[in-house]
Amino acid sequence: MDVAGAIFDCDGTLVDSMGMWAHAWDWLAARHGVPGVPLERIESLSLRDTCAFFHDELGIPASADELYEELCAHVREAYESEVALMPGARDFLDELVAAGVPMIVASSTPVRELECALAAHDLRRYFVDVVSTEDVGGRDKEFPDVYLEACRRLGTPREATWVFEDAPFGVRTARRAGFAVVGIMNDHDGRREEDVRPFCDVFAHGFAELSLPLLRDYERPVAAHGEPLRALVVAGSPEPSSPELLVALADDADYVICADGGADACRAAGVAPDVFCGDSDSASSEAAAWARGAARTCVSFPSEKYATDLALALDCARHEAARRARPLALTLTCASGGRPDHALAVVGLLAGSGAAVARIVEDGYEMRIVSAAGESCWHLGPDAVGATFSAVAVAPGTRVDERGMRWELEDKPMELLGDLGISNVVTGPGALVACRAGAVAAFLLRATKTPQ
Repeated sequence: MDVAGAIFDCDGTLVDSMGMWAHAWDWLAARHGVPGVPLERIESLSLRDTCAFFHDELGIPASADELYEELCAHVREAYESEVALMPGARDFLDELVAAGVPMIVASSTPVRELECALAAHDLRRYFVDVVSTEDVGGRDKEFPDVYLEACRRLGTPREATWVFEDAPFGVRTARRAGFAVVGIMNDHDGRREEDVRPFCDVFAHGFAELSLPLLRDYERPVAAHGEPLRALVVAGSPEPSSPELLVALADDADYVICADGGADACRAAGVAPDVFCGDSDSASSEAAAWARGAARTCVSFPSEKYATDLALALDCARHEAARRARPLALTLTCASGGRPDHALAVVGLLAGSGAAVARIVEDGYEMRIVSAAGESCWHLGPDAVGATFSAVAVAPGTRVDERGMRWELEDKPMELLGDLGISNVVTGPGALVACRAGAVAAFLLRATKTPQ
């Protein structure tokens, strides 16, 4: 997705000041002998509106204008002496500057105080301008005015202008106004992930998880049609698949994504990926260098990120399918060997991927997510006769059919992660598993090293 311009919130996004603001309002209330007010009750209001609230609702004799000047003086002092820059913010701003992306600040804080906050950390030089809700008639961030004015001053198209916000109301408003939105969280401001993540395009636990290639790789979901995009993700299992299998899978794929440690497997097989992503902490230095040179796109992430390399690689596959407006047929390999905990998490990732087809293919088995909402039936094929088949429910309320097997099932309820479907045997060339409700992880174990 294009990044033509960037609009940054200040408090809680660029500078670590939300604790300061909570204390500032408590300080003002205590100074005038009135009870404090929960921050969430006033956070979305402009500074002047909050001072008016203190005067009108809390009965402070001082006028709203007097309270405003009193608080602003306190805040400027705190910006200069107490408030820290958010970790990684400067590096990310430098990356945007180097790419020629114009930036602006849009905040509920008054411009005079914003200038003070930015100057305290030598940030003002990064931004073409600073906009406050006071510049748009005092309308707070429950309304899009401040973002629209910031975009107007940038002169960039709204659909390619990214908003960086930490507040749930800011994220919601900017997204509804048509901006691409990054929701930035930290571990100490009391925000809840579930209040931010659903309303942003990219969710990050700080600037260290962000990069320009990550934003450019992102694409919003679209209505898909036509033939599925066959995406192969090569993960970094300590027990990788054979080069022969990897070559066969890559030959059948439209798009190959190498997730960090998968670089060693790709290099050994001579499979050049379209994308290399990850933090390069599990790939050998030689393989990582090779992958960066061979791939058309590289998306780097820090080792301290929250998401796994595999989860990020699956995002890359979804974004490419969205760019092409096609359904996603997702194949994973080198993804499940050596670590049972990783293997279980991989199944969970696939079950929640939303792909039209989602499977793992390794030398010894193939696993597909068969679900009522996705690929609802898997015909195992004549080569499966004699193989062991297992199905494990990965969603509540799962009901399945199994035909062409030693023990056949019809509309059978399966307990979540239960063992009812373990170790069946394929007996007929027309064998299949079909899911009427819920979802199963269906495993076909084989002795050969060629994919189905």
